Amino acid sequence: MKVPNNFLWGAATSAYQVEGAATTNGKKPSQQDVINKDSYKEFGFATAEIASDEYHHYKEDVALMKEMGFTSYRFSIAWSRVFPDGTGEPNPEGVQYYHDLIDELKAAGIEPIVTLYHYDLPWALVERYDGWIDRQVVADFEYFARFVINEFKDQVKYWTTINEQSIIVQYWTQKCYIPEEYLDGKHNQLRYQINHHMNLAHAIACNLVHELVPGGLVGAPLGYAPVYPLTGKPEDVMAAQNAQALRNDYYTDIYFKGFYNKAAQTYLEQHGLAPKIEPGDMELIASGKSDFMAVNYYASECAKWCPDDGTHEMRWSGVNRSGKKGEMSGYETHPGFYEMCKNPNLDTTDWDWAIDPIGMEYMLRDLYNRYNVPLMITENGLGAYDTLTEDGKIHDPYRIDYLSKHIAAMERAMDKGVEMIAYCPWSAVDLLSTSNGVKKRYGLIYVDRTDDDPKECKRVRKDSFYWYQRVIATNGEELGYDEWK
Repeated sequence: MKVPNNFLWGAATSAYQVEGAATTNGKKPSQQDVINKDSYKEFGFATAEIASDEYHHYKEDVALMKEMGFTSYRFSIAWSRVFPDGTGEPNPEGVQYYHDLIDELKAAGIEPIVTLYHYDLPWALVERYDGWIDRQVVADFEYFARFVINEFKDQVKYWTTINEQSIIVQYWTQKCYIPEEYLDGKHNQLRYQINHHMNLAHAIACNLVHELVPGGLVGAPLGYAPVYPLTGKPEDVMAAQNAQALRNDYYTDIYFKGFYNKAAQTYLEQHGLAPKIEPGDMELIASGKSDFMAVNYYASECAKWCPDDGTHEMRWSGVNRSGKKGEMSGYETHPGFYEMCKNPNLDTTDWDWAIDPIGMEYMLRDLYNRYNVPLMITENGLGAYDTLTEDGKIHDPYRIDYLSKHIAAMERAMDKGVEMIAYCPWSAVDLLSTSNGVKKRYGLIYVDRTDDDPKECKRVRKDSFYWYQRVIATNGEELGYDEWK
């Protein structure tokens, strides 16, 4: 089966990771601006103050996207650029920036895929009531979303709501600013309370798109990793099912069935982690119909059985800060339920993320079989060290190898009947990694800066730029490394 002619080829970014101008032109800080300042002090990773400076380079970037042949671009709108204080009067300069960006995209024949929220809650709302921890955020999100959707309803057809709720639960201090008093290990229930508030916000956004946007389509961009058992032992297979329920189905079931996965919710209730649900919440959630599912896929996961030692002491997902293989700080553990572990059958990136193209195919087929809705890939990419040569080249065959194998996996899933809308790898240009700064590069376009020195953020086409140009020109028929040369 050939890729449909109306398939959307593009790439993705997020506002705080790429825009810069973090506290200028009327914008005030987001929680990510604050978190990244702390990361710079602790780890030496770049702040979001300049990032990739797309705020000043957007015309150049869109021209490069057009040169590659993009027919879509997935990006997010910074809440604190539109509403610097979270609520109140909109910032005219911020609103105009997104009008200018969307106009530039439309003129280039590129379909905007807009994400309403990508981790960057206005800092004013964190100061006011601890952000997503407090239920007031749902009403404030509705205020923001209603304005943005109404403002751009005539230009934007595809909308995604809240980025990677599952990842926010796992890495809540990287994706949210969590006050110190909640970090004593006794407040892990708040992870799932935040998620519940986001589910309410997601449903509201879905209803707003359907209310305001003629022909508008909406879904959530979920960070998703299928879970394999470490061995064929029944207890490992059971552990993988438990991990699948809590790490994946807990999020997808709520989007498409309107209720929390039973096994996961039971586990959370048994351990005092379940969210507080108020009357009317589940009715609101069930009303927010998603038209498609957007998936951010980087890696699969592996789980093994973890005996109940009686302590019920949980560990949460670790992270590799160094970029040296094998230095992952730990794996998520839920005694008596599951423990995540390294898959011995897969190679990894330098940051210990498993490289598994077949996992993409498995995920897409599984999700389509269960929910029978169209899918789009809104993130998929390889974080790596790239080197700018003396003659101004970036040779990244490792990225081409990674992306070509994942596109092939997507096409195999399509050949088995999976309906796909778009493929938007991470990322269009090099940007600021949430947990690893700018040295961990994902882009098809190189941004010449370091963690310490933003320089002029000069853009340079990588080898993968020219390769992807060929992929798009042939509508996914030619994926080989040499075919673009």
